[in-house]
Amino acid sequence: MSPTAPAGPRAGVQRPPLARPRSCAVSGVSVALADHLGWPVAAVRWAFVGATFLGGAGILLYLWLWALTPLRGPGDFDPTDGVRRRVNVPWVLAGAGAASGIAAVVLAAGGALAPAFGALAACAALLVVAVAWEQLADEEPVAFAPLSPTAFRISCGAFLVVVALAIAFTQNVGGSGMLWLGILITTFAGAAVLVAPWGLRLWRELISERTARIKEEQRAEMAAHLHDSVLQTLALIQNRAGASSEVGRIARAQERELRDWLYTDGRAASAAEERDLAAELRDVAAALEVEHAVHFDVVSVGEPVRRAPSELGAAAREAMLNAARHAGGEVSVYVEHAAGRVDVFVRDRGPGFDLGALPEGRLGVRESIIGRMRRAGGQAAVVARGTGTEIQLTIDIPSETT
Repeated sequence: MSPTAPAGPRAGVQRPPLARPRSCAVSGVSVALADHLGWPVAAVRWAFVGATFLGGAGILLYLWLWALTPLRGPGDFDPTDGVRRRVNVPWVLAGAGAASGIAAVVLAAGGALAPAFGALAACAALLVVAVAWEQLADEEPVAFAPLSPTAFRISCGAFLVVVALAIAFTQNVGGSGMLWLGILITTFAGAAVLVAPWGLRLWRELISERTARIKEEQRAEMAAHLHDSVLQTLALIQNRAGASSEVGRIARAQERELRDWLYTDGRAASAAEERDLAAELRDVAAALEVEHAVHFDVVSVGEPVRRAPSELGAAAREAMLNAARHAGGEVSVYVEHAAGRVDVFVRDRGPGFDLGALPEGRLGVRESIIGRMRRAGGQAAVVARGTGTEIQLTIDIPSETT
């Protein structure tokens, strides 16, 4: 018989980590604690309620766990990075504050000054916390909120001022000094609720602008340093190695990537209308320079061509590909847009060819360039020169200003 391992203590149950879900009623503390302990959620909530009667221990424990328990990852239960609450907390707080304010007015009118002061203090605290929660805790407005955030804030501030004035009118010149202090504090709280969110927004905008300015200054300093060292070294490598050499192509690709990173500030065009034909052709040139022994020089004059037909871009890409494959070396791409007309010239310095002498089965130039432009309503011309070939693409498009 083979020896058996001595029986030891039973391995502990693997518990999930203590982390709050991103989809919750208010904070997710009860759900997180229930998942971690393996208890029902209702039992955990009733435990918090029962501990509250022990000197407020339940409230303190709940707030402590809320502050220290981390959120679950974005992929757990909710694909968003924020927290989605099923309870509109600001409106619950605002409702309790409104009830306290009405009770304060009734108590003050009945002569119960001490309870009126307590109700007035509760009203001011609840409404201030409601506005602060809406401004700081919620990442986005609740979809089922009956008022917009601005209207909610104005309503809370106006209600505080109205409650303070109503209680002041019931007291005339008499009444408790503490109650008048509460009236004054409530009035200032209402004014703060109305004004503070605008100040907070201006502060956030100021911080964002300052951060962006610091980043821009750091980027400019880095760009100047790299321009004086790395970029000049890459340019020297290209000049010494030649445009068609492998080292020159690699140096040119690295120089282009570095310039894009330095001078575009990391902001890529997110919409198709923000990019023009010249930018697309520069991207095509960058890709072809890595694969072929060629160097493209793309120049654009006139208005940016943002609404160019797809056939024009496809024909230009085909012309650039042919130049890279069959000519190599230096290739010039010239884009001109004026008076509703776009001209694209692709000129290489290769041996050239005769279009009429091409076999019938070679349809690259005939169909991919000439035929494509004809079907789009434009025209293409191939001019063979002694020092190379030039392909001219012409098409009329509506002006950007019309």
